Amino acid sequence: MAKLTFIAGLAAGYVLGARAGRQRYEQIRQTSGRVWNSGPVQKQVSTAKEVARTKAAPVVADMVADAARATGDKLRSTRTVAGEAIPGSGDNNGTPGTDPWASATRADGAA
Repeated sequence: MAKLTFIAGLAAGYVLGARAGRQRYEQIRQTSGRVWNSGPVQKQVSTAKEVARTKAAPVVADMVADAARATGDKLRSTRTVAGEAIPGSGDNNGTPGTDPWASATRADGAA
């Protein structure tokens, strides 16, 4: 993957820095378009999309869920002043009451 990124950067640098004029630019653009639309490249693109869908998406979803859970825990733990507590959210010692946010984000998964 790093090699492909390097080659893409090299090609972009050449196109942007070339002083060969419009004709050379058009030649490079047409060649790159043919390469991009070729069967082997599109096969790899679809493979990469499938890998991202099946492997990366669950990992990202887990990371987002963990971050949301940690944020909820931190928000609940910062309610230290009795006057700031939400009425009906528990007895102010950390036990969940009828607070819908607390019951939806409990670490044990019960909702």
